[in-house]
Amino acid sequence: MSVSTAQQPAQHHILSVLVQNRPGVLARVASLFARRGFNIFSLAVAPAEDEGMSRITIVVDVESTPLEQITKQLFKLIEVVKISELDPRHSVERELLLVTVRVSAEVRGQVLEIANIFEAKVLAVGADAITVSLDGRPDKLDDFEDLLGAYGIVELQRTGRVALPKLDRQARLRAVKGKTG
Repeated sequence: MSVSTAQQPAQHHILSVLVQNRPGVLARVASLFARRGFNIFSLAVAPAEDEGMSRITIVVDVESTPLEQITKQLFKLIEVVKISELDPRHSVERELLLVTVRVSAEVRGQVLEIANIFEAKVLAVGADAITVSLDGRPDKLDDFEDLLGAYGIVELQRTGRVALPKLDRQARLRAVKGKTG
């Protein structure tokens, strides 16, 4: 599920919320944001590394939403186990975009070249349209979307952002040593 927009402000909070994987948890989290008038730019949820847990990644606007107020409200939900704020400068963020673009025979090569430059994957080719997928940083997807907009986007879907903290140098070395040692 995504509520992502291409013109996103540079300032945002990324919250990684570890919750018990139970029916209705996502609905309670989303309704908490709606009741408080918090704007969600992006929302992604999937099972986490621990069985019985899910990780919800929520991207919210910094200016319109005080972080402390959000976390206090989230912690009131019984299923919430842990909340981490991920600083965009110190986290790895990814998103997936699927887009169908209108193409005539004259511009098909141009659209394919843009897809190639961005390392997008061609998923389907029709007589007058092409569907491609691209995963990467949200700003890369924004740029790709902007360029394809000139050709006529028929349909577009973005997954919403997922993010994890970047590993510090020592943690990366420990991870490598752990695999080989």
